[in-house]
Parts: sequence; structure tokens; C-alpha cells
Amino acid sequence: MTEPLLVGRDLHKAFGQTEALRGADVSVRAGEVLAIMGPSGSGKSTLLHCLAGIVRPDSGSIQYQGGDLVAMDDARRSALRRTDFGFVFQFGQLVPELTCLENVALPLRLNGVKRKPAETKARQWLDRLEVGDLGARRPGDVSGGQGQRVAVARALVADPKVVFADEPTGALDSLNGETVMRLLTEAARGTNAAVVLVTHEARVAAHSDREIVVRDGRATDRELVA
Repeated sequence: MTEPLLVGRDLHKAFGQTEALRGADVSVRAGEVLAIMGPSGSGKSTLLHCLAGIVRPDSGSIQYQGGDLVAMDDARRSALRRTDFGFVFQFGQLVPELTCLENVALPLRLNGVKRKPAETKARQWLDRLEVGDLGARRPGDVSGGQGQRVAVARALVADPKVVFADEPTGALDSLNGETVMRLLTEAARGTNAAVVLVTHEARVAAHSDREIVVRDGRATDRELVA
């Protein structure tokens, strides 16, 4: 088996007196879809945010391509979120003032890509996610399922190595949720991107290659157990 792309070990994180993580271990390999499951309040979203470099854990390590995200400064972690990591959130979080095409092109533009090539690649991803006809519309003019497909296109447009998806179907009905998960996993596997998927729904986790469960801030990844 190949070495893991991303590894978190013994992660602890508290918010005030509340311990969100109390010793979580997790690994993910390139091209793998990993589902992090658990009930509401178990710490699974905090674990994802730590692995993505959005939240710094109080202790533990997160190894990514030879570096420890916990030890990196904010500028370096922000750079990784622009270049190596993609994100899909529950409500899409598209920029309402931009068209769907401009939303998908945004990560490329932030990385210095000129408008024309950025929008050309954005159109290709909109087509791949089966919403190529929505490029000129704004997020407020599309359905929830369509908006999530646009959000998936935005997450993948910069060729990330890891896509973090936090309850990506939580605001959708079952039919739209199945479509979004199919398109997300197919597209990610096509580019060999890893997907770290947070969900509490078994039907969503069924799209993954492997699952770990977070309970009371603890998660044990069997692949990390000697």
C-alpha cells in the first residue's frame, strides 16, 4: 500500500471548557474517499477543520507531504488551502455577487491565473459536473442541488490533492444528495484527489472507500494501529 498523503495523530482541541477532540487519529491516501462519521457534536467537523489547516489543534501532529500543519505559520497554511486543498461545505458558500462561472474560476484567479484561462477551465468543470448551462447565473438563481454541483466544481478546479467535504448533502433532498455524491466521488477519483468526507448519514458514507467513527472527540484509524 502507498504511504498516507495526510496523517493526523493524537489530536486534541478544546473551545473554552468544551473538549471537541480528545485524541483523534486519522489517515487518508491519495485517491481515497474517507468518510468521517459520528453523531452531531462528536467532534467530526472539528477534526476535518484541523486536518484542513483551518483550525490549529491544541496538541498532536498533522503530517502532509513532509511538513507538519500544526507547526506551520498561518501564511503557509493559507497557501496550502489555495493550492493543495479544496472545500465543499453544507450550504455551498458561493459568493452571491459572482456568477457561477466566476465562483468556479475564483480559486484559480486567487492563485494568479489570468481571467480567460481560469474561466475556460471553470467551464470545463461546470460541464463535468453537469451544470454547464448555469455559468452566467448567480447562486441565488439556481437550485440547492445545482449550487452544490457548482461548489464541487469550485473545489476541484485548482487540481487539489485533498478535497474536504463537510456534510456536503446536508441541505439537499435524497435525490440531489445522491447526484452530488456521485459526481463528487467520480470527479475526485478521476484526478486522484483524496476526499475527506464528514457525514452522519450512512447513505452518504456508502460512497466512500473507508470509514472511521468519531465518538466523544476520539477517533481510531485502524490503518494507524500497529
